[in-house]
Amino acid sequence: MRLNIFSKTTLLSGVVALLLACTGNQGETSTEATSQAAENQTMEKRPSKMISYDMAGQTDADHLYLEEVLGEQALSEVKAWNKRTLDELKADSRYAGFYQDALTILQSKDKIPYVSYRNGEVHNFWQDETHVRGIWRKSTLDSYLSDETKWEIVLDFDKLSKDEGKNWVYKGNTCLAPDYEMCIVNLSDGGKDAVVRREFNTRTKTFVEDGFVTEESKGAISWVDENTVVLGVDFGEGTMTDSGYPSQARLWTRGQALKDAVILGKGEQTDVGYWGGTFDLSDGRREVVASRSLDFYNSEIFHFPRKADGSVGEMRKFPIPQKSNLGAEFKGQVLLSLNEDWRGFKSGDLISFAFEDFDADGDIEDVHLVYSPDEKSSMNGYGVTKSKVLLSISRDVKSAAYAFEWDGKKWTSEKLDFPANGTVSIGATNDKEDIAFVSSESFLTPDTLWTYNSQTGKKAKAKSLPDWFDASNMVSEQFFSTSADGTKVPYFVVRAKSTKMDGTNPTLLYGYGGFEISLNPSYSATRGKLWLEKGGVYVLANIRGGGEYGPKWHQAGLKTQRQRIYDDFISVAEDLIAKNITSPAHLGIEGGSNGGLLTGVMTTQRPDLFNAAIIAVPLLDMQRFHTLLAGASWMGEYGNPEDEVEGKFLRSISPYHNLDPQGDYPEVFLITSTKDDRVHPGHARKFAKRMEDQGHDFFYYENIDGGHSAAANLKETANRLALQHVYLMKKLKDGE
Repeated sequence: MRLNIFSKTTLLSGVVALLLACTGNQGETSTEATSQAAENQTMEKRPSKMISYDMAGQTDADHLYLEEVLGEQALSEVKAWNKRTLDELKADSRYAGFYQDALTILQSKDKIPYVSYRNGEVHNFWQDETHVRGIWRKSTLDSYLSDETKWEIVLDFDKLSKDEGKNWVYKGNTCLAPDYEMCIVNLSDGGKDAVVRREFNTRTKTFVEDGFVTEESKGAISWVDENTVVLGVDFGEGTMTDSGYPSQARLWTRGQALKDAVILGKGEQTDVGYWGGTFDLSDGRREVVASRSLDFYNSEIFHFPRKADGSVGEMRKFPIPQKSNLGAEFKGQVLLSLNEDWRGFKSGDLISFAFEDFDADGDIEDVHLVYSPDEKSSMNGYGVTKSKVLLSISRDVKSAAYAFEWDGKKWTSEKLDFPANGTVSIGATNDKEDIAFVSSESFLTPDTLWTYNSQTGKKAKAKSLPDWFDASNMVSEQFFSTSADGTKVPYFVVRAKSTKMDGTNPTLLYGYGGFEISLNPSYSATRGKLWLEKGGVYVLANIRGGGEYGPKWHQAGLKTQRQRIYDDFISVAEDLIAKNITSPAHLGIEGGSNGGLLTGVMTTQRPDLFNAAIIAVPLLDMQRFHTLLAGASWMGEYGNPEDEVEGKFLRSISPYHNLDPQGDYPEVFLITSTKDDRVHPGHARKFAKRMEDQGHDFFYYENIDGGHSAAANLKETANRLALQHVYLMKKLKDGE
């Protein structure tokens, strides 16, 4: 029930929930002597000094102007870097082909229209060549399952943007069950996380005159009933946290001025946020709840019992551990995933209890085990239907689907018949319906979307992607490298069967390593067409910091232990070189957001291993990240730069602070967005400027729109992909 900045969110009836994968611990397998020797060897490869800057234009203070998002001087630098990069990369003869291939895939009508199921209808957001900004459309389930779906447009965002003279980017909707006629539509200016919320009627297909409307703000909103919402937004001075999220939740009645909305609860200025929402029970009640996020991983959940007159009673706190995620209710049982040991259950377990079975004194009488992973397994996620709870469970990063049932006393489960040895994901579910959507895919097998009837147990193929590239001559393999402390780290290699192990193969190593986000095998048409078909090798690293082996796999790399994450990534790179799959001259790395921090750290710690690094929408200044936009919310992951111990460690890994004038770095490619209001573009700008000050070569591209995805529409996404692949080919294949 808390916000996740890195796009792994799930909404529980409007309550912002952080539902990251829950898995077990791989464990550290080295002996003390082996671990110490590995640590000493690793330390020798790290920077042995901290660079001081006292030359004009090289101090941290001299670069602060680059944090002025729309500052004239900052944008002047950006435009110059953009021009130099675009002039070179677009002039490459391969750019046009890459761009057209990417655009064809992105705009194809053969894409799977992923849907939500509401009251017998399927709803979908769609973008193509005609609908650049996209349309919200709906159909019947029978029509959707046919070869020629007949769609009805609900809202056209290209037309809306043109009519209103705005650069609207659609950010989803929240609708009132069970008829889903009344909705709140979220509209972003250029792709920012902050949105304008406007009430919309799906029957009349018009925005409601004098309906619920909020100004641009980060936050959340949920329907209580047709005349009441609970929300957390920017209510004015003093109502947002240091992280830039709401610090209070309010109950807002139709016709009431927003400033007069009734305050339910408040958090502290130093909290990540205070989120208001609703909680649907299986008996039809809709309860008001709130989540106070103390930091990114610790939260308190509160219930405000509803009275007959529509008001709420005295607040009571859910007696659950702070490191846990409250889920939906199923047949009277509330689901709770644990990120810490509690009452005899272990971190990574999924448990349940009755909603009514707790009181204000903080007691829950009966708690039941739903699922417990072993050290090799993890829970990717789950969805609740009317008849079953569906779980995606991984073992060594390969997953399967299971259906769980509650008989009133205990939980039972059965494995469902979906394709093995890839990724099986629980898609759209609705706790008021039996129809669920499940996806299956692998690196070389296109995504197939299935319908699953949780009441009858029947499944049917709904839609599937075409084969965008010829995978018949390709193979996907899993290997394990050994990190500096002896931990085994899984990674996947996707390549042509005919690949010669001679160290000359252009290889792209991708990683993330944070926020308990798992990287699973997935089919990417653009990766296959633009990289694999061109002779490239693709590698996915499942390093610590992620959720591949549960909360402990993530927590092993928190704060001052973060070097383990980087050592894991280094071990994968070294293993690829040892296997002669590639060599430093042909090995490139890529990561975005927290993954951009990863590739930035690799640039400064082990530049000898790589010849290319894509550093996308990155964190790079680890001394000031907590002062920029949502950065304060991430101190639970990275630590506090103002703490003596944590600050010293962050300074030691901070890419911006560890660039060395004498360093021999690959010509990196920095990518960011002016409109990114999650990770400040100043990170990429300042890193680029310091490289320029020191005389290092680099590529740089900053999209004016696009938000944290660095792309506001399909054409811009195709452009970014084309630029990246030209860069990779120049560095890893041409040897520049």
